[in-house]
Amino acid sequence: MVTHLNASRDPASIATDVAGGRPRDARPPSRTRGFRNTEAHQERSADSVLMSLRVPETRNRSSRSDSASTTRSPRRRFPDVATAGEHSSAARHHPHVDLVDWLSSNGGIAHVDDLVRAGFTRHRIRNAVAASLVRRIRRSWVCTSAAPPLLKRAASVSGRLACVTAAKHHGLWTLDDDDDEQVPDRTHLSVAPNASRFDAGDATVHWNAGLVETSRHELVEPVLNALVQIADCRPFDHAVATWESAIRKGAIQRDFLGRLPLRTEASRRVLLASSELSDSGIESLPLARLRRIGIEPRQQARLLGHRVDGLIGDRLVYQVDGYEFHRSSEQRNTDIAHDRALTLAGFTVFRFDYTDVIFGWAAIEQQIREALAIGLHRAA
Repeated sequence: MVTHLNASRDPASIATDVAGGRPRDARPPSRTRGFRNTEAHQERSADSVLMSLRVPETRNRSSRSDSASTTRSPRRRFPDVATAGEHSSAARHHPHVDLVDWLSSNGGIAHVDDLVRAGFTRHRIRNAVAASLVRRIRRSWVCTSAAPPLLKRAASVSGRLACVTAAKHHGLWTLDDDDDEQVPDRTHLSVAPNASRFDAGDATVHWNAGLVETSRHELVEPVLNALVQIADCRPFDHAVATWESAIRKGAIQRDFLGRLPLRTEASRRVLLASSELSDSGIESLPLARLRRIGIEPRQQARLLGHRVDGLIGDRLVYQVDGYEFHRSSEQRNTDIAHDRALTLAGFTVFRFDYTDVIFGWAAIEQQIREALAIGLHRAA
């Protein structure tokens, strides 16, 4: 039997009909298979019927929504048309411009971790790379187009500038590869002992770890590590010249070098031959080369009121016209006048320049040996 409900009837009668004509407090009949006739089920059924018959309170709901809209403004997901251009312009230019400026003021290249520490988010860095304002090298380095090529090359192998390349970067005197026909012009890079999967091209790669511990955020070996690499990699006289340049410029102290646990025989030999007396790298080369053949000059000996670059025995003097201390015509005139005074005093003076030392050393060495053979180094 179907019971028709009338909306005008009171809820109690409707609940009674839904419950099968029984009062709500009446006990339910015994369970029948397939039929749930519990009190809770009856109550839910009655309530659902009442809800279906209830007329929506449209006016009240609209008034509540109106009041809520006055107290809480809706969230705006997109900028207004008037300000859309300003937002896009700022997002397109300002966040990346200061990133490029920061890189330019810090050498043009930096590790991603350094950028994050400086306040740039990784999302911001990715956007700058996507906009081609900066370039990513491998995964960890970001650079501008004006970054030094050598530093970019070091980052491309996840390594550092090493040996003479690092020494040049630190401002030390080195013998240029293109000035010496026996030494090829190559970039020197250092990588971790377990490094792999990189292409160094024609660069000379140093695998050994230096005395000074480095981090993955560095692209240039410290001065001390570079000096040790030079001692093991370069000719002996070249290494001595660079070591003395570091001492002369104050990049490293001679006494400190003596306290280091140098691991190789080459570095220990270079240390013993290095001093603070050479005025330039070009003056260090003759001294190291003469010592190699058993001749021991005295550096910076004072004769007739002026210092000379080298004195062999008592009377044989050699002077080197380097780029740093003999460039001006006034200085050269003073040197020549001192040479004449030394000659009148019974000294033999040999003077040679940068070209003689680099390209004509064999002839100079032969002349010095011949002078010793005839006794020009002895006092009369």
